[in-house]
Amino acid sequence: MDLRDFTNTLAEVRRRVLRRRRLIAVLLVAVAVAASLRTLAPPPPASTTMLVAARDLPAGRLLRTDDLVERRVAPGVVPEGAVGSPAGRLLAAPLREGEPVTDVRLVGEGLAQAQRPGTTVLPIRLSDAGQAALLTVGDRIDLLATDPQAGTTAGLARDVTVLAVPDAEIAGDGALPGHLIVVAVGQLDVPEVTGASVAAYVTYTWRRR
Repeated sequence: MDLRDFTNTLAEVRRRVLRRRRLIAVLLVAVAVAASLRTLAPPPPASTTMLVAARDLPAGRLLRTDDLVERRVAPGVVPEGAVGSPAGRLLAAPLREGEPVTDVRLVGEGLAQAQRPGTTVLPIRLSDAGQAALLTVGDRIDLLATDPQAGTTAGLARDVTVLAVPDAEIAGDGALPGHLIVVAVGQLDVPEVTGASVAAYVTYTWRRR
């Protein structure tokens, strides 16, 4: 290409650029604005993972991994006592779908801490599994013990709160009759209730509220 051809080509390019100068200016401004927004935009909000119920879950259920799903939430949304690995734990109260799993909903230390002062949480074995099936979490009952040899019945504890009624496959025992439940009893009643649940036939009556 000689000098004349180069000059003509350069002039043609210049004319085309001038004809499209508005479009080019708009594109340059758009690029500059996008770069500014990216620089000035605040960082994404902090988030964390929380386990919630994948579906409605009943009290007394032994939690499995497929009962739970992860949700990304703001750190301030996570409730106090949220449990990070609840699979394999026993539900003391029902959970609605999407509800987080907290320690007061599981059988264990957290459940005990949530009870009124002066009470102790412990498992006891009711002699009749059918009677245990009639109970629901939150029931208030009086415990009775029958001596199988003397044939006498005596009161064990009054105003006992039912905290968990595990499923039969969890609470049953091939070597022992009856059905385990978890209750909150007065501290002074613990020794007698614990002894009777092994040596006597333990039943209950519902309290009149």
